[in-house]
Amino acid sequence: MADFHQNGNVATLHNLRTTTPEALAHELATFAQTRKISLILPSLFSELEGDALPHILDELSKVSYLHRIVIGLDRANEAQYRHARQFFSRLPQEHVVIWNDSPRMKAIHGRLGDLGLFPGEPGKGRNVWFCLGYTLACKDSAVVALHDCDIVTYSHEMLARLVYPVANPNFPYQLAKGYYPRVGDGKLNGRVSRLLVSPLLIAMKKVIGDRDYLDFLRSFRYPLSGEFAMRVAPLPDLRIPSDWGLEIGVLSEAWRNLAPKSVCQVEIADNYDHKHQEVSEDDASTGLSRMSIDICKSIFRKLATDGTVFSEEIFRSLKATYYRSALDLLDCYHSDARMNGLHIDRHKEEKLIELFARNIVEAGHIFLDNPSESPFIPTWSRVNAADSALMTDMLRAVADDYDEYC
Repeated sequence: MADFHQNGNVATLHNLRTTTPEALAHELATFAQTRKISLILPSLFSELEGDALPHILDELSKVSYLHRIVIGLDRANEAQYRHARQFFSRLPQEHVVIWNDSPRMKAIHGRLGDLGLFPGEPGKGRNVWFCLGYTLACKDSAVVALHDCDIVTYSHEMLARLVYPVANPNFPYQLAKGYYPRVGDGKLNGRVSRLLVSPLLIAMKKVIGDRDYLDFLRSFRYPLSGEFAMRVAPLPDLRIPSDWGLEIGVLSEAWRNLAPKSVCQVEIADNYDHKHQEVSEDDASTGLSRMSIDICKSIFRKLATDGTVFSEEIFRSLKATYYRSALDLLDCYHSDARMNGLHIDRHKEEKLIELFARNIVEAGHIFLDNPSESPFIPTWSRVNAADSALMTDMLRAVADDYDEYC
């Protein structure tokens, strides 16, 4: 993908294969002497039993520039927490496993609820939020990276390329978003990004007109990637969605809080594949169906805060315009796949487009029924203002869990 593409909104940093992973790692080790780098891994216990995470740990064991790895562990009982501690002990770096379901952490949840700062239902967004809070409470990191635990094509070079733009003190970037081609098993993947987000943003521009926010989102080659790195300064005021809108929500916060020239996208891999979600066509509470609704709600709410007025008529027009745009893009994807010897099941992809079209209207109904609903977890700045001892107490809770369940 060495095409020198630049969109004029955010910088695109390519992988031109003119340097080695070792050279990047050496530079990062130099930067890390004065700017400590931490990594967050939000994990479900079930991922410890898969094939991807053990390989990820093997690759991370080769990384010398990381100061700390913070693992958020969801959906685990006491025995599983003990197992996780042993599982992650192979990491040579300083690391900590936050047992989000421990009695002590649930007490922290309760304190937040009593303050009116409920952190949301269990999920990736809440897991990441607690990991960020823990990292901020440690007060010793300058850069924080995050990536998923189900990347089957993971390489330690991914992390180096993701972190480099924000770790290099001579670069202006506050946030780096990873992108990559999504190809696996002879197929073109990335269904939600290709078949929902890209045509939805095109349709929204036609229906509601030009918006700087839409242009910003369209600047990203893979807006739904779960890989990003940030300098610490913006993190206390970051509003993280508690649902599947996390990735769009982070970009929305970057658009609100950061200058476009302080945001970049960086090519971190020649190819990328991870665990694929079920479509869940008959159950809108899970799978790609749930994901599509949450993503749409996140975009609608952000536009509403910027002054866009929505109505039933607009959502009906948006559905029709999206459907036509998605089918047009599907023709492009089909040609691209055929030219590269890849397979696309047009019938399945058109059925997915039909599902997404219905879910755009469903997300619109949810938004109109409760337009003031906030999907965001409170910022850590607000938490600290409401209870200045809570972040320190969270550090102690994690440490006490380590001591008790050793």
